[in-house]
Amino acid sequence: MASKTNDNVILCIGAGYVGGPTMAVIADKCPEIKVIVADINPERINAWNSDKLPIYEPGLDAVVKRARNRNLFFTTDVAASVREAGLIFVSVNTPTKTFGIGAGKAADLQYWEKTARFIVEHAESDKIVIEKSTLPVRTAEAMHRILQSNSKGLNFEVLSNPEFMAEGTAIEDLEKPDRVLIGGMETASGRAALEKLASVYAHWVPQDRILRTNVWSSELSKLVANAMLAQRVSSINSISMLCEKTDADITEVSKAVGMDSRVGSKFLKAGVGFGGSCFKKDILNMVYLCEHYNLPEVAAYWEQVIKMNDCQERNFVNKIISNMFNTVAGKKIAIFGFAFKADTGDTREAPAIYVSKWLLDEKAELAIFDPEALPSAKKDLEGCKGKIEYVNDPYEAVKGAHAIALITDWKLFKSLDYDKIFSLMEKPSFIFDGRNILDHEALYKKGFNVFPLGKHSLTHLE
Repeated sequence: MASKTNDNVILCIGAGYVGGPTMAVIADKCPEIKVIVADINPERINAWNSDKLPIYEPGLDAVVKRARNRNLFFTTDVAASVREAGLIFVSVNTPTKTFGIGAGKAADLQYWEKTARFIVEHAESDKIVIEKSTLPVRTAEAMHRILQSNSKGLNFEVLSNPEFMAEGTAIEDLEKPDRVLIGGMETASGRAALEKLASVYAHWVPQDRILRTNVWSSELSKLVANAMLAQRVSSINSISMLCEKTDADITEVSKAVGMDSRVGSKFLKAGVGFGGSCFKKDILNMVYLCEHYNLPEVAAYWEQVIKMNDCQERNFVNKIISNMFNTVAGKKIAIFGFAFKADTGDTREAPAIYVSKWLLDEKAELAIFDPEALPSAKKDLEGCKGKIEYVNDPYEAVKGAHAIALITDWKLFKSLDYDKIFSLMEKPSFIFDGRNILDHEALYKKGFNVFPLGKHSLTHLE
């Protein structure tokens, strides 16, 4: 006869950007609960057990050091961890499919399904399995069928608990979340499982911020939340293009619109485009779902958000080329920032990848600087033809450069010595501020030709 779940042991399968930080905070807030993070990648686990964590996130190092080897453990022994834990978070990769039906839009669920079957194979007691990865709506139903198909007499409850943290502010978002969303099956055992997970979060999250829904609403809410945020980014980026044609100022327009309480000011800053592991993947996933359920107009509506993002990235490159006398061939361009946003080393779907590749196609020479993302940048541009330098010093990156393309909004870039930078660059010197974080008037006075997004350019060449 199967034993009951061990609610004092929590396992997360997958030690990536979601699993690692989430489990670290749970362990920190719940010292009486044993928390295990398991992954088949030994290099990743070794990094979690070292002084140099595999991901950069402000505040993460301190949280891990407080809990590690007290009640937080990182291991490659996934099978033993499955046997021990009562609550199992599944946080494996669910990339966009690159093959077969739904290629380019649908989520690739092969790793998720393999994990579900692995749990069935090694479980010796009842489990509560929690979807932490972003998954298509109604995936929990498939997971429940796989888990319940066991011949061991075990019972599995499946919950959806999507993560809404943002990279760069993940620890703050986890410690003080806007909401914790938990979706469960609408059965007595499903509601009981939901409350067990809710009791974990209740150690530090107020009850009014623990939102309980059915499992399908929870799954869809994650996709919709990311789609809505990405839509705002694409919307304001489209307006930045209009501003450049009409001499309006995108910063002023954004402030005016954002002060409307019905709109709000968040995600109204123009940029080169959104990146990261979620926005593009989740929107394409939702497009595929809409097409699957014969909602072509809805699918086309959300697909336009992706097209607008691609257009903004391409527009940034076109601006560089057109303002540098219609050619960048043989010219050195310093790339300031490669991560998709500041305070992270994550480069997944980063605009810098596409900008760099397009510039290389135009025969430009690149010098890339980023405080955290250089190792990932090297992998992202591996195999690209052309001259690429990866440098650890922004001043080294600009030596002999004709232009700076600022792509990531690291605070560091505001405090650099631009008099020194100007002296090191070729003349005329160009700055293309893809995040509108620099003092454009001051740079112009130093001699730079300055090209912001959605604003009038400041140039000595007219």
